[in-house]
Amino acid sequence: MMSDNYFENESFQKINFTKTNIQKGEYDHCTFKECDFSEIHASNIQFIECKFIDCNFSNTIVKNTAFKDVDFLNCKLLGVKFYEVDSFLLKMNFENCQLSFSSFQDLKIPNTLFENCILEEVFFGFTDLTRSNFANSDLKNAIFENTNLEKVDFRTAKNLKIDPDINRLKGAQFSIENAIGLLDKYKITIG
Repeated sequence: MMSDNYFENESFQKINFTKTNIQKGEYDHCTFKECDFSEIHASNIQFIECKFIDCNFSNTIVKNTAFKDVDFLNCKLLGVKFYEVDSFLLKMNFENCQLSFSSFQDLKIPNTLFENCILEEVFFGFTDLTRSNFANSDLKNAIFENTNLEKVDFRTAKNLKIDPDINRLKGAQFSIENAIGLLDKYKITIG
């Protein structure tokens, strides 16, 4: 379906989309800076090679929204149901973002960067995170259930708890400190 609205190489700054409706369409190589998308319906929109900087996406509805090679920098994305997005060519990276209470259930998002992010109580059930990197991210109470974590870099992640019996961990990298989170379910004391 061809959209009537096509935006290319445009910059959107300090727009409050809770008061001004975002136009449905395709945004290609666009930059959004200090925009508020919180709790709006941002469904059926195509974001291709876009950057979101200092934006608020808390509780935004992203049903069938495409995020194709999109970067989120210093964004607030609390409670986002990423599992509702359009999974075709899905590619996102997150730096210095708050993603707590969001869900990536059932998504194939290998090679995703989560750098300096807060991922408290994020749900990664049945997610493919192969070769992703959680550099300096806080995973307090994040849930990994039947998740492909092969070759994932957790070396600088904090508050990690993963059950090795129900997740795929071949080639995953851990520091000595956060490897203890792999033994949490056994209720043993180390040290």
